[in-house]
Amino acid sequence: MAEFVYKAVDRHGTTVTGTIEAVDRKSAVAALAQKGRFVIEVIQKGQQPATSPATTKTKSAATEGSQWTFGRGGITSKDLLAITTQLATALRAGLPLMASLQLLRNQQRKPAVRELLEDLIDAVSSGSSLSEAMSKHPKVFSVLYVSMVRVGETGGMLDQTMMQLAQILGRDEKIRTSIKNASAYPLLVLGLGIVSVTIIVTFILPKVMSTMDLSRSALPLPTQMLLGAGDLAYKAFTRVEGWIFIAGVIAAIAYGIRWLKTDGRLQWDSFKLKIPVLGSVLRTIAVGRFSRTLGALTKGGVTILEALSVVRDTLGNELLAREIDRVAEEVKRGSSIAEPLEKSGHFPPLLVQITAVGEQTGRLDELLLQAADMFDAESDAAITRFMSIFPAILILLLAVVIGFIVVATLLPMLVSQLGAVGR
Repeated sequence: MAEFVYKAVDRHGTTVTGTIEAVDRKSAVAALAQKGRFVIEVIQKGQQPATSPATTKTKSAATEGSQWTFGRGGITSKDLLAITTQLATALRAGLPLMASLQLLRNQQRKPAVRELLEDLIDAVSSGSSLSEAMSKHPKVFSVLYVSMVRVGETGGMLDQTMMQLAQILGRDEKIRTSIKNASAYPLLVLGLGIVSVTIIVTFILPKVMSTMDLSRSALPLPTQMLLGAGDLAYKAFTRVEGWIFIAGVIAAIAYGIRWLKTDGRLQWDSFKLKIPVLGSVLRTIAVGRFSRTLGALTKGGVTILEALSVVRDTLGNELLAREIDRVAEEVKRGSSIAEPLEKSGHFPPLLVQITAVGEQTGRLDELLLQAADMFDAESDAAITRFMSIFPAILILLLAVVIGFIVVATLLPMLVSQLGAVGR
């Protein structure tokens, strides 16, 4: 039995500290939960605090710039999901970790995956833990991934943790695949439509208009706009100044994308949540990730503050991530999780109520994992609704553009015929 020093919040919201004897850290957290004490921090007496996920994230960020992608083609999200699922299956079958890694390496055909697994095998055989070996490859293994593997190693339940990771990664991969499949056809149609419209406006329409006995100023406004766009496109592709302009536009787009990923990410993510239909989809997905990740981490014995620092990076939205930072600050001051979640106004009341009940009953991990299944089902329905509307919007946009071109082309003919009748 070891002695642990803890800091927790009781059911009345009061911060309490003390010591408890337990076999390991996970058992200490579970024993305190049964007493109605919500653990903020727990450290084995005489030891330094463990490195938090936030620290790990900082170290990973520092080494990320020097980390090369393995082999040809890199490692995709599907590769990572396959590795995780296979490793979980091998561990649950009773194989030792080293034998499991070697088995995975031997059956891999992709060079990048083989190189990654060989690196993990070398690190583990040299005395490093699996989580330490994975943390050296931040481009492949996220902060959440490394943190959960560390939890599995500490609690002696690596096989269960890998299964939970496989579920999380499988869920994310399913969402990505659904969106790609549903948008592939409309985007193809829209792309072909843009190319066709450019050719018509740049080359065909000016020749048609030149056959009519009408000056440019006498043409209807839609036709003048279309011809102006055609002239601009023709000059852009046939003159040096045009290519300079195109290069400037590409540079501006690249800068805009970079800005959206850095300084402008908060504004962009805030805007996305306000978009009709899409905002609801993104929020539902984020809530599902919050529930599943926090539930899985707390079930594995991770303290709330450590878990929240990992959860904030899994939401996929900077606005919601900063709200989680505020929640963590309130928890440090002795507050419950439910209260700051409710104050933020960005999380559904159902999640707040489930969190509150979980804190009061000491079943936070269990209730959050159950809620995650419900939120995932809701997000599936929301994605289905959105993807049924999104293709229609793209096709409608293309129809509007083509309709405008048809009208702009027919109007001069109509004007010319009317003029002939008048004479």
